Amino acid sequence: MKLWLKITLSALSLFLIGILGYGIFVYYTVKSTANDMYEPLDPVKPVNIVTDVRGGNEVKINEKDPFTVMVMGVDERSTDVGRTDTIIVLSVNPAKKSVLMFNIPRDTRTEIVGHNTVDKINHAYAFGGVNMALDTVEKFLDSPIDYYIKVNMQGFTQLIDLLGGVEVNNRFAFDYQGYHYNEGTIKLNGSEALGYTRMRYDDPRGDIGRNSRQRQILERLMQTTLQVSNVIHLQTILSEIGDNVRTDITFEEMKGLLLDYRSDLENIETIELQGEGTKIDGVYYYLIDQEERDRAHGLIQKHLSQ
Repeated sequence: MKLWLKITLSALSLFLIGILGYGIFVYYTVKSTANDMYEPLDPVKPVNIVTDVRGGNEVKINEKDPFTVMVMGVDERSTDVGRTDTIIVLSVNPAKKSVLMFNIPRDTRTEIVGHNTVDKINHAYAFGGVNMALDTVEKFLDSPIDYYIKVNMQGFTQLIDLLGGVEVNNRFAFDYQGYHYNEGTIKLNGSEALGYTRMRYDDPRGDIGRNSRQRQILERLMQTTLQVSNVIHLQTILSEIGDNVRTDITFEEMKGLLLDYRSDLENIETIELQGEGTKIDGVYYYLIDQEERDRAHGLIQKHLSQ
């Protein structure tokens, strides 16, 4: 074999080994960061809170099972654990190539499971953390929630900036905390998007209008994140937001979502829970009657069915 060919093959071998080694390094870095974000629920849960619409079957993401997830935007503070500023429930069904998404307004009056009180649903997290928040939402909907994702506001803004901003269709112009939002299609950075999701007093629909904007941002984030195919990009995203996100979705399940589900999720349907605002003993609540809760339960059950 000629000397130049030996040198070329040797150099190519070293290059391939280097690439492989770096790929392994990146893989385990991503895995380590994902493991840091992993925070399983306390296994002690109230018995018979809900009826499992799938008959008690364990969800297997790698087999493209349908599943539900609760996304909580938490306004954490230095003086207390904070409250859930945002509660969004997602039903994901790859067989139907769709996602069903809706907010539970934070002022919704309901039983706080495990606390023996009736209060605003966003107080459940303050009283008992993720477990109590999840139990309360499950009882409210009479539907099991398979996973949760908790994001504080810092992580929310970081993710949007890392993805290059988010484009939304704003229904009306408004100003909020030093930012101006034009009517029509606008592109927002992380801080602007946070303001976009928080404003409610100048919205004719109040908290319902704000919920609609929150779903709009989340829908765009889901569509963008599912397109992330570069593992280096994924490594950057996870390392930047890792301190601000907690979830009981494992690293292997994350891989399944990114690799197996994204090509199947073509449609995102959003609904609103109907109710009315009122004051009880001087405190504002949003009241959602049992009929509307049953409607939400039925929509979840129908969506999860194969």
